Amino acid sequence: VQLQASGGGLVQAGGSLRLSCAASGRTYGMGWFRQGPGKEREFVAAISWSGDYTDYTDSVKGRFTISRDSATNTVYLQMNSLKPEDTAVYYCAASRDRNLYELAQAYYYWGQGTLVTVSS
Repeated sequence: VQLQASGGGLVQAGGSLRLSCAASGRTYGMGWFRQGPGKEREFVAAISWSGDYTDYTDSVKGRFTISRDSATNTVYLQMNSLKPEDTAVYYCAASRDRNLYELAQAYYYWGQGTLVTVSS
């Protein structure tokens, strides 16, 4: 399975972006991670295979929404009320089972990343 992330860009604080992650094949649990300048990669959001369960890191709760379209094997991350501290390269990832995970080690497939820059 190959993952292609897109939708990053430059936005002012308070603005919105929607990231997309298109998979070349069927995927199961999906997640978004990010790595900011000088920081380690961190968990952002995850969604189960069914889409019934989602999970978010505390810093994005109420601002970001993860969703999926199983018909097109695409996962989205709607990001609202963006802050400068959200600046990072965002990666999508896919696991090999139907659950959702916060640990990067649980994901088998990774996309190439898309850069999100939030200016103050």
